Amino acid sequence: MEDKKTNLEKMLECIDKEHIYIQTHNFPDPDAIASAFGLQVLLEKNGIRSTICYQGKIDKYSTKKMIESLGINIKHLSEVKDITKEDEIILVDSQTGNANLKNLEGQVTMCIDHHPSFGMADYKFCDIRPRVGACASIIAAYFISNNIKIDRNVATALMFGIKVDTANLSRGVSNLDLNMFYSLYNLCDIDLINSLETSTLQFGDLSAYANAIKSIKVYDNISFANTGNHCPEPLIASISDFMLLIAGVNLCVVYSIKVDGIKISVRSDVSSFDAGQLTNDALLGIGSGGGHPSMAGGFVPFTESHEKVDELIEQIENNFIDTVIRYEKYNMRTVK
Repeated sequence: MEDKKTNLEKMLECIDKEHIYIQTHNFPDPDAIASAFGLQVLLEKNGIRSTICYQGKIDKYSTKKMIESLGINIKHLSEVKDITKEDEIILVDSQTGNANLKNLEGQVTMCIDHHPSFGMADYKFCDIRPRVGACASIIAAYFISNNIKIDRNVATALMFGIKVDTANLSRGVSNLDLNMFYSLYNLCDIDLINSLETSTLQFGDLSAYANAIKSIKVYDNISFANTGNHCPEPLIASISDFMLLIAGVNLCVVYSIKVDGIKISVRSDVSSFDAGQLTNDALLGIGSGGGHPSMAGGFVPFTESHEKVDELIEQIENNFIDTVIRYEKYNMRTVK
């Protein structure tokens, strides 16, 4: 007999606690925060308290403004002192085993995400839809499919999350993203969203753009750029989007040297280069990476002296070039 329960109903059946933790990936972006916020409201409407938590930093001004304007209560893990092995954790916009996720003391029992899976995990409940452009669309659908009213702040957060992760419905858009966009449009504060969209750069960000432009290297249709040391994660991603605007470039790799390794952001605008799979393949053995066909991220940890950083960067670039060449050869054989 067909199970007619909604995903929200299935998820609620898997929660045994009166309180649960909602964890985003490190350095959460608007989509992750909006999804966690929407889920928190859904749980509250069903009598379950929750705490939204993350590791890393929230550097981007527009993301900070979103949190403040919408009254989103999100805590850094340094503020979460009482989590135990018995506590349950729902992962939102991330999955177990991802390089950009802090392992917590509690049990990861559920996962809601829109990224492809590159590993196996044993969840009590999971809703992973890699063809969906924004995790916020999945959470919005939970409201719609269960006839739960969406208040203005939640609608605004979810709408902003969808707009950011799909680049205003121009990247990786599914029918669900389109349907949720139109469902949320008349419910949200569009003036606030417009304000958030024009607050994307701070003066200090310009130096990272300047570093990337000065350092850019182009090999055929692949570009590489260095944003400079210790560049915030969201800014690396924004510069990666910017670099893809160069004529003739179909794949861009932007990186920043951190204290413990090299953070990488990848963008692709052709179907023959699946950014997520390509990044995973290119970093195999030296780091980790993955994501969507059009956008991905990765990290290569330092394992030797920092004096050899230049050699590691050269290896990363060569790995990406070699991987692209393999992809192109494979595509040529497939076409024949």
